[in-house]
Amino acid sequence: EDESEEEPKLKYERLSNGVTEILQKDAASCMTVHEKFLALGTHYGKVYLLDVQGNITQRFDVSPVKINQISLDESGEHMGVCSEDGKVQVFGLYSAEEFHETFDCPIKIVAVHPHFVRSHFKQFVTGGKKLLLYERGWMNRWKPSVLHEGEGNIRNVKWRGHLIAWANNMGVKILDMISKQRITNVPRDDISLRPDMYPCSLCWKDNLTLIIGWGNSVKICSVKERHASEMRDLPNRYVEIVFQFDTEFYISGLAPICDQLVILSYVKEISEKMEVECCARPRLDIVQPLPESCEEISSDALTVRGFQENECRDYHLEYSEGESLFYIISPRDVVVAKERDQDDHIDWLLEKKKYEEALMAAEISQKTIKKHKILDIGLAYINHLVEKGEYDLAARKCQKILGKNTELWEFEVYKFKEIGQLKAISRYLPRRDPVLKPLIYEMVLHEFLESDYEGFATLIKEWPGDLYNNTIIVQAVVDHLKKDPQNRTLLQTLAELYTYDQRYGRALEIYLTLRHKDVFQLIHKHSLFSSIRDKIVLLMDFDSEKAVDMLLDNEDKIPIDRVVEELENRPELQHVYLHKLFKRDHHKGQRYHEKQISLYAEYDRPNLLPFLRDSTHCPLEKALEICQQRNFVEETVYLLSRMGNSRSALKMIMEELQDVDKAIEFAKEQDDGELWEDLILYSIDKPPFITGLLNNIGTHVDPILLIHRIKEGMEIPNLRDSLVKILQDYNLQILLREGCKKILVADSLSLLKKMHRTQMKGVLVDEENICESCLSPILPS
Repeated sequence: EDESEEEPKLKYERLSNGVTEILQKDAASCMTVHEKFLALGTHYGKVYLLDVQGNITQRFDVSPVKINQISLDESGEHMGVCSEDGKVQVFGLYSAEEFHETFDCPIKIVAVHPHFVRSHFKQFVTGGKKLLLYERGWMNRWKPSVLHEGEGNIRNVKWRGHLIAWANNMGVKILDMISKQRITNVPRDDISLRPDMYPCSLCWKDNLTLIIGWGNSVKICSVKERHASEMRDLPNRYVEIVFQFDTEFYISGLAPICDQLVILSYVKEISEKMEVECCARPRLDIVQPLPESCEEISSDALTVRGFQENECRDYHLEYSEGESLFYIISPRDVVVAKERDQDDHIDWLLEKKKYEEALMAAEISQKTIKKHKILDIGLAYINHLVEKGEYDLAARKCQKILGKNTELWEFEVYKFKEIGQLKAISRYLPRRDPVLKPLIYEMVLHEFLESDYEGFATLIKEWPGDLYNNTIIVQAVVDHLKKDPQNRTLLQTLAELYTYDQRYGRALEIYLTLRHKDVFQLIHKHSLFSSIRDKIVLLMDFDSEKAVDMLLDNEDKIPIDRVVEELENRPELQHVYLHKLFKRDHHKGQRYHEKQISLYAEYDRPNLLPFLRDSTHCPLEKALEICQQRNFVEETVYLLSRMGNSRSALKMIMEELQDVDKAIEFAKEQDDGELWEDLILYSIDKPPFITGLLNNIGTHVDPILLIHRIKEGMEIPNLRDSLVKILQDYNLQILLREGCKKILVADSLSLLKKMHRTQMKGVLVDEENICESCLSPILPS
């Protein structure tokens, strides 16, 4: 396979049917093409009208010798024929109109006016040694006139619109039929070539563009209007050669295709055996003209019958303008070249195994292609990928190519099974619209279950549970678990299968055993609270925080008493539950507050004191007993103070904690003079305590009481600073009192003035007002 090979631009086929029959006994000499039919001339003087398939529709016996040229008008109703024995005939194919003339020399060319069917265009030209114009005049008589002579035989002629181009031994001329003026002469380049062996090829691309091919030279000429200022005695038109280049081989024919050229070339090569020059296969090239060169677009060597015996003059190229059909005529063969359509393009891509591009081309042109179907190309592509071993890519393409065709999907799945590649296609199987038979999905699942537990689990998660028979798959998993009962992947997958099957209890047991994170989601989603009444401990062991939140959020489904009862043998979990319950509502679990004292003391002492403070339902005596047993000083102090035994609480702070600041704080909270007295008595022989008291009691107790009791000579740390602080606090108190007194006096005076102003105001009274003292009317009646 040549990856660099370019796709050909044209496709070829032989013109067969009647043509095959003709060329078995005769040889083709010329042909002309009309959009409706073909006209073929032979060496035995016959003219055949053919349809586009090559079937003979009419035959004319024109001459016993070679037909040199056939010409048709644009309507296809009139034909001109000339032959080697000098005969010229112009006649109507569907009318009795006819012209006959025999000359004394071979007539090489004939061309009827493109609009010959119209009465005022009854003209044709013919040429041997002279170029003659025949015009039908008065009383239907044909009048000849010489257009050109004296430069050898006329070899070719082409008539387009009002312009006639012809070639003789010297070059190419163009005649303007309107002005009857010759407007150019394009000389022949290579005069060493015999003009009868290497004839000139002429072709009009449009009404003003002539293409000339002679020997190995190509010229493209444009007919232009001459500016009025340049006229003088010159023709009103002139010709400009816009492109000119040489080819590798000798030219036998030319035809335009869009802005490019089709060139039929006669090729000679050196024989390796004989070491002599011999005829090779002719070439049909498509080239892009450039100002002084050309770019080859494509080149095809044509295997025509008898090419070894042919000369350059034996080949002709004719074309049909409307359909881009090109006819290569040789004595023993007629080959038709067509522009390749999308079907041909796809054929070539398939031949080169470029299936991806073929599929894309078919999708883009699906409305115009006739030969190919997108599905067939896609299936061929899948098969190709499978043959190459690209199983994953083949499976991925199935999604796009097979679409919603369930039969094809199932066929491909079985094909993948045969080659042991079910895993490859599993990811791409349709799961919704369409849905395949359950057997297909079960077959894939069994394949994974035998060799890949993780892949099996992934499919169970991704596939909806209604794609396959759940019972069958559950049983298969259970059978595998008998061999490997602790396999977490299989257990988790079995739980999911039970969930699909709505056997939530079994699924829950497995999730709890595995301590799987989805257990709470499963309970909430399917409201499995009745199933977890006896599994509370398992849930708490797995994730106590989530479990407690779930239990408290669903008290109506699982009562508090049931939870506490289930956790009776796991007091640490019981505490977690009751603690969170108390945080949510101090009163809901009040019956368990006594139990909670022990639980806090055992498992969560930092939260015991906050609990004692916030709870209004716990028995204080029981709490005090537990705290004293465990020597919880802070909690005992709080309970003693709450029970009214402040002196014992203060004593415990001083003796057990030896924390003067806390003792002072406690005394401040109680605001009891006797407590302050006890505190002073306990602290009087302890200098650090005295320092603490001096720094803090100034606003609650008169510091003199403490200072008078300090033993003389006792060394007290930071005494000076403490005394300074006492004095500063005293000064601050004095300032505050004075400031408050000033504010009070100012406010009193302001209010007094306001009352005096109010009392001095006059009051509106009437006969109904009475005196509040004597209850008599204020105004006399």
